[in-house]
Amino acid sequence: MFQGLSERLEGVFGGLRRKARLTEADVTAALREVRLALLEADVALPVVKDLMARVKEAAVGANLVKKISPDQLVVKIVNDELVKTLGDTIHPLTEASAPPTIFLMAGLQGSGKTTTSAKLGLKFTKDRKRVLLASLDTRRPAAQEQLKILGKQTGVNSLPIVPGETPLQIAKRAQTIAALEGYDILILDSAGRLSIDDELMNELVGVRDATAPHETLLVADAMTGQDAVNTAKIFEERIGVTGLVLTRVDGDARGGAALSMRAITGKPVKLLGTGEKMDALEEFHPTRIASRILGMGDVVSLVEKAQELQEEGEAERLQAKLSKGQFDLNDMADQMKKISKLGGIGGLMSMMPGMGGMKKQLEAAKDQINDKVVSRQLAMISSMTPGERAKPEILKAKRKQRIASGSGTSVADLNKLLKQHQGMAKMMKKVSKQSRRGGMPQMPSELEVGDLSQLGNLKGLTGKLPKGFPFKR
Repeated sequence: MFQGLSERLEGVFGGLRRKARLTEADVTAALREVRLALLEADVALPVVKDLMARVKEAAVGANLVKKISPDQLVVKIVNDELVKTLGDTIHPLTEASAPPTIFLMAGLQGSGKTTTSAKLGLKFTKDRKRVLLASLDTRRPAAQEQLKILGKQTGVNSLPIVPGETPLQIAKRAQTIAALEGYDILILDSAGRLSIDDELMNELVGVRDATAPHETLLVADAMTGQDAVNTAKIFEERIGVTGLVLTRVDGDARGGAALSMRAITGKPVKLLGTGEKMDALEEFHPTRIASRILGMGDVVSLVEKAQELQEEGEAERLQAKLSKGQFDLNDMADQMKKISKLGGIGGLMSMMPGMGGMKKQLEAAKDQINDKVVSRQLAMISSMTPGERAKPEILKAKRKQRIASGSGTSVADLNKLLKQHQGMAKMMKKVSKQSRRGGMPQMPSELEVGDLSQLGNLKGLTGKLPKGFPFKR
């Protein structure tokens, strides 16, 4: 979502390098460009003015720390002020002291309320909560049926549909059933409209007053830009919201909504919808979002995602194989699948520090790091027999021709895969040995762009994060 803004800011900060001290003229020129970049990213004008005033005050005359360049200092100042604009701290969802906790999902039609309701239900289910979904949308065709289907897909119970009930009647029935049947969470998916009208607001006010929800979450599409900010402001004034959920942040939205909504409404962004999959719902971390905007990466989120994907006992099995010098094509395929679940190589690189400045190099090597290449490699591995995957050294000319034909690739592609496997096996062994000694794994001094898919996830390599790893465990 923040790619365009990140690229603009990367160019601005690069112009501050080689400065011995920041003068007011330097800062003014740089911040003029930052201001334009924020406005182009759909950030609201009052928010931009306030942010720029704070940054300029902190940056002018700032003393440089030894070994810290001027551009790095300004990046830090902008980062700190961005975090303040985004909300300083994480705002977790509120849960009632006595169940059920009631969440009222509000927003315009098409913002992603129903899908987000199901995603939220799945999120709580993973935390071993009993969740009940209830659709209050009696106007949109098959809206209630849609939530029921999504509930089945995620393993979350949904309120039985009773034709002819009004949204208020459905909400009261859902609240009664949730209380009587011992549900921890009740999620009310309200109806939406193409635009805000009195009928919609009156309906929401009635449901709010009858159920007294612990959280009223406004679901807004990040791709609508300033319209999302205006919508949030009206919803807050009419019904009162406790938090915001931004959907479709994995798209090509310019990011201004995320920066503006907190400042305009005074309400925190609590969740981000990061993809179409039902588990693609994340907590909103202001510090991590600011880091992504400034091209500093988000390794903490990357490691957390990797840990979630790690199956119990899998790390130990891989560690045992590596200790014996074994790393076959089955293991390689598992690591490649993990990268796909982390959002593909593109998603992985977006969280790696410093990748913003490598755009040209990565563009030049796009054929090497394309996710389609990974898919073809997995197809080649799937076309092998179990014996060939376990012992790739037995692959000779005839076997290679059969595998290439079966996977729709060429022998040359297969040879590249086998060469990549050899390099990956060597790197895995090296990381495993150094981790057993208690030191920080040393990556090769020169890692080719085409080898990015070999990074895997650190926890998957060693069973635990290496000693001295500089992020949260």
